[in-house]
Amino acid sequence: MKITIIGRKVNLKDNFKERVEKKLSKFERIFSESAEAAVTVTVEKNRQIVEVTINDNGMVYRAEETKLEMNDALDAVVDVLGGQIRKNKTKLSKKMRSGALEALEYTPTNEQQEENFAELLESSYHIVRTKRFELRPMDVEEAILQMNMVGHQFFMFLNGETGVVSVVYLRHDGTYGMLEPIID
Repeated sequence: MKITIIGRKVNLKDNFKERVEKKLSKFERIFSESAEAAVTVTVEKNRQIVEVTINDNGMVYRAEETKLEMNDALDAVVDVLGGQIRKNKTKLSKKMRSGALEALEYTPTNEQQEENFAELLESSYHIVRTKRFELRPMDVEEAILQMNMVGHQFFMFLNGETGVVSVVYLRHDGTYGMLEPIID
């Protein structure tokens, strides 16, 4: 597993980097050799935030914890990741064993990018972050699993059954919903 460690507003010591590598090494048997882990450490006033995102064959595993001490936050993040993996072990192993379809990626043309930028400038809303990610075909159950793994309220995916981009979301009552476009 390739591990990238980033420090924001902090210079990370070598012993912390070694600790990160040691802690994440226990997950290496679960993930493929091509897995990539991004560890981001941020220091803000009296708190230290450690975020770990592991990307392996299109599956994303993410945890973030805030503690007073950096090492405590790292321990908590590793525990959360371990809990997510244990909780979803059956589903994850089934998905990892089933042959993954080739990832699809949407890249807008320069003309589309210019139109999007012009709309942004005219808009009264202020977008502070834009995320781009690969869309790969998956079923609804896998999309819900991915949403839960990254801890988000919604998740956009390419529906493998219908071939259209869909969104699953967590409803206020704890159930799930799905948005599907109607294409004329």
